Parts: sequence; C-alpha cells; structure tokens
Amino acid sequence: MAELTPELAREPAAEPAVWRSHGRTRRSTRTLRVRTSAVIVTAVVLAVLVVPPLAHLDQQAVDLSMKLRPPSLAHPFGTDDVGRDLLLRCVYGLRVSLLVGLVAALVATFIGTAVGAAAAAFGGWTDRVVMRLVDTFSSIPHLLLGIFIVAMFRPGVWPVIVSVALTHWLSTARIVRSEVLSLRSRPYIDAAVSGGASRWRVAVRHLLPGVLPQAGLAAVLMVPHAMWHESALSFLGLGLPTHQASLGNLVQSARSSLLAGDWWPTLFPGLLLIIPTLAIAGLAGSWRERINPRRRSELML
Repeated sequence: MAELTPELAREPAAEPAVWRSHGRTRRSTRTLRVRTSAVIVTAVVLAVLVVPPLAHLDQQAVDLSMKLRPPSLAHPFGTDDVGRDLLLRCVYGLRVSLLVGLVAALVATFIGTAVGAAAAAFGGWTDRVVMRLVDTFSSIPHLLLGIFIVAMFRPGVWPVIVSVALTHWLSTARIVRSEVLSLRSRPYIDAAVSGGASRWRVAVRHLLPGVLPQAGLAAVLMVPHAMWHESALSFLGLGLPTHQASLGNLVQSARSSLLAGDWWPTLFPGLLLIIPTLAIAGLAGSWRERINPRRRSELML
C-alpha cells in the first residue's frame, strides 16, 4: 500500500492540467475561427466594393466562342452558358445579394425592435395582442409568405427587400421583448422610476442601450438568412429579373449546365453563399460570447 500512495497523491493534480489544456485548445480554436471569419468577411466586402468599379469588363458581355469553358488562368471560375466570365458575374451577384441582405436585415431589425419594445413597454392587453399576432405570422412559412408579397410587385430589388424584411422581424421582436422585460426588473430601473424619471427617459437612457447589443446581433445573424431567402426567391423565378446577376439567379441559370456535367457554374455561386454565411456566423458567435459570457458552452458553432 505504501507504493501506491505517491500515485494516488499525484492523481488529483493531473486532472486540472488536463482541463487547462482542454480550455487552451478551445480558446485557440475559437480564436482561429474568429480570425478566419474576419478575413473572409473582409475579403467579401473588399471584393464587392473594389472589384466592380475597377474592373473594366462588362459582366454581361456574351462570347459564344467561350461557352462553358472550365476554370483556367484567364477565367478562374470558368464561363457560363453564353461565354460570360463567371468570376465577374459571381462578384456582381454577391454584391447584389449582400446589398439585399444588409438592407432587409436593417429594416427587419428596426421593425422587430419597435414592435418588441412597444409590447414590453405597454404590457397588459397590448402585449398579449401583439405577441399573438407575432405567433400567428410565425406559423406561416417565411418562403410562402415571401412569395405572396413578391407576387404583388414586378420583379426587382426593392420587392425582394420588402418581402424579406416583412417576414424576418418576428424573431427580433421576441428577443427585444424578452430583453426589455428582463431589464425592467433590474434594481437601477426601479431606482430611476422612484427618482421621478419619466417613462420616455427610462426607455431612452436605460432600456434602449441595454437592448441594442441583442438587436445588433440579431441584425448580423439575419444578413445571411436574408441572402438565402433572396436566392431562394430568385431560384424560383420570383425574385430579381433573370438578366440581373445575383447568386440565386446564377444558380438557377446553371441548372441545365449541371445536368450536362458542367459543375463550375453551380459550384462557385453556391460556395459564395455558404462561405460568407459560415464566416458571419463565426463572428456573430464571438460577439454573442462577449455580450453574454455565461453561455459560452452553448455558442460553440
């Protein structure tokens, strides 16, 4: 038994070292993920802002002699079914899809923040009626409701933005409402009310700053969701006009090429939808850890 005593004495000290090593591995993985996401998002933003003004090429230029050429040095993404450079088309398509996603996310966040804050601030029957309306609209699939809204207008950018914004504010309204209700129970809110602060002053000075981080996070997470929604509508032929480059239109126009064995017209627009989505999700996960560090175990994406 005397020989086992040193080993037993060393066992408790080994467990914390393992946990520390595991924690360092998780932190390094999280740091690598955030840096990679930041590099991808920066590259996407620079591409959509810099390439179109500097490129002296017409992304609509047709050259049937270069029809469906595979990726090469002259055309890194290949060409489409009428000989247009697919890299330039993808950059323009990403520019349009990202614009739709950003504007729609901002509008949806504004609507959701206003509705959720009003429901929580007034309370009572107003809160119940507003949230029942939110539940009712949430029960309708977003895509079906978006198709109904887009069908009332001619194809274009703004009908798609309106469709996405009017179908994606519901989750933001729930988040803002719950956050406002949580803030209203804080002691400093009671102290402000007891000190004679008006409802408007309490909302502007205390409630709104506490809600903005959650609303901003919801807006960031909504951008890739809006891009996918626009792509789905364009793929169905109900979004942007077919001659206008967007990621959804590029995937839709490449269906026949894919069936013929030409993979590049579908692959690269699809990657430009998936990779920015993962990058934005990685940055949003880091942001969520900062504003709510107690839930880090739930945020490992």
